[in-house]
Amino acid sequence: MELQSTNSPFNQEQAELLNRLLPSLTDTQRIWLSGFLTAIGGSASAGANPAASAVSQPAAAAPAVAREATVLYGSQTGNSHKLATKLSKKLTDQGVQTTLSSMSDFKVNGLKKVQDLFIVVSTHGEGEPPDNAIAFYEFLHSKRAPQLDDLRFSVLALGDTSYEFFCQTGKDFDKKLEELGGKRLVPRIDCDVDFDEAATEWIAQVSGALRESASAGAGVATAGAAAPAAGAAAEESEYSRSNPFQAEILENLNLNGRGSDRETRHVEISLEGSHLQYEPGDSLGVIPQNDPELVDQLIAAMDWRADELVTVSKSGEERGLRDALLNHYEISTLTKPLLTAIEALTSNADLCDLLAPGGEQELKEYMNGRDLLDLVQDFKMKGIPAEPFVTLLRKIPARLYSISSSPRANPDEVHITVRAVRYESHGRARKGVASVHLAERVESGDKLPVFIQQNTSFKLPENPDAPIIMIGPGTGVAPFRSFIADREETGASGKSWLFYGDQHFSTDFLYQIEWQRWLKDGALTKMDVAFSRDTDQKVYVQHRMLEKSGELFRWLQEGAHVYVCGDEKKMAHDVHQALLSIIEKEGNMSSEQAAEYVASMQQQKRYQRDVY
Repeated sequence: MELQSTNSPFNQEQAELLNRLLPSLTDTQRIWLSGFLTAIGGSASAGANPAASAVSQPAAAAPAVAREATVLYGSQTGNSHKLATKLSKKLTDQGVQTTLSSMSDFKVNGLKKVQDLFIVVSTHGEGEPPDNAIAFYEFLHSKRAPQLDDLRFSVLALGDTSYEFFCQTGKDFDKKLEELGGKRLVPRIDCDVDFDEAATEWIAQVSGALRESASAGAGVATAGAAAPAAGAAAEESEYSRSNPFQAEILENLNLNGRGSDRETRHVEISLEGSHLQYEPGDSLGVIPQNDPELVDQLIAAMDWRADELVTVSKSGEERGLRDALLNHYEISTLTKPLLTAIEALTSNADLCDLLAPGGEQELKEYMNGRDLLDLVQDFKMKGIPAEPFVTLLRKIPARLYSISSSPRANPDEVHITVRAVRYESHGRARKGVASVHLAERVESGDKLPVFIQQNTSFKLPENPDAPIIMIGPGTGVAPFRSFIADREETGASGKSWLFYGDQHFSTDFLYQIEWQRWLKDGALTKMDVAFSRDTDQKVYVQHRMLEKSGELFRWLQEGAHVYVCGDEKKMAHDVHQALLSIIEKEGNMSSEQAAEYVASMQQQKRYQRDVY
């Protein structure tokens, strides 16, 4: 609208000046000017010269209608925390008063006061919220949840399309906030394992939407008034998930003895020159390479040329087909979105039937244990051009491995403990992409693309005197090697108790000599083991816990922190049930009281899990 003396309180000369000025202002200038005018409006005394007031007033007066943003994250491996921190920093830098918090630390009785809420959350297991999101998720879905008619919100959901309940937790939060009266500021975005581009787009949309609404309503605090985001990350290395460090392999050993059914690799990796830093409880991200034999079989089955150039990025980068299938595209896992995209490209009638509504169970059974080679052979896709086909594939997802070393005990190094996955399925031998890459094709002196994945939800107690109880069968023992090595280096005096299990004592006791040394030296106070195949009746770590229930409960009463690492579907569930049973029995509690006891431990960060 053009200002005139007839449609505004300004005379014609003032209106002409404003018409020349306003179109030239940036968003930042508009916001500042709006806040400035608000600040001087009530302070100028009658008869005061506005120009004189403009000279004397401070430049950063706070606007009267500033809104505050709250960024909550629910994270199992640290991805959601990292992205939430990135959003919080961006909003703070642009002048938004921002609070960053884990869902487990957020005070739910303050939810009614939140104005702009941004949720970053992953989905865990079979569509379940991560551990540090459970309490907030349950509150929001309970009768205690308040109406949120004044709330604006947006959700960034992290997931994996190879799972049936893709991004389910994020979808649940998005739906519930709307049902409670909230209004979406930006639509929800669902991210697959290669989430960088989608997450960056969501962060840009959120910051842009807040900027626009602030410009319209003068509702942003000045940058100088914004409080720093809680938990802001320290300065990062230049290397990350999107720019991994090419690390040298120092050692690659098989930890299992001769005759074992298992192969567990202890891999030592140099971080020298990378400036990558980690703490016990963090994970190492590894960018694996596909099996060359599988790649060659796929190329032959489709009658492609190995040296044909194909596009591997939105920027138009090209690589030879074999190189792209080896190092860029995922070919070992089938997902419903992938099959849907391939059906749209090929118009394959049989594939269309498989994807038809009502056949969800049949589709799920087909995808289980099959890969891209199975798909193209089963549905006779030979002859489809490579370029349009492979661009439907998603990028190879990084594999995260719990770090099994302490940076204080092993400076400039990181160790991981990886069990090679090999099995038979649908008449073919199958191999784990990353684990067999490490077991069969990586030797000392080779380079491996890696990055550090911080995990703030799996950390040693701040108090070095606090007791710790660690439960980690198989490769789940990895982070506890890091814990004890670190406690030894720092001289922590707190008691420590490890429950460890595997198949056979003689061939599968990972890091046996080190545990025995730490027991002797006192860095490790107690250790209970369970070797399931050495007795007629299988014995697992949860059975050892129940056998020591009285002492274990005394440790809990003394403030012990409990850590669980390993298989989520079976082991972690059984350990959790054992913990509840111990608390119920030894504490003379009802099942409800025992559940509340465990929930309280989680709230206090005394019960932490790194499960997969």
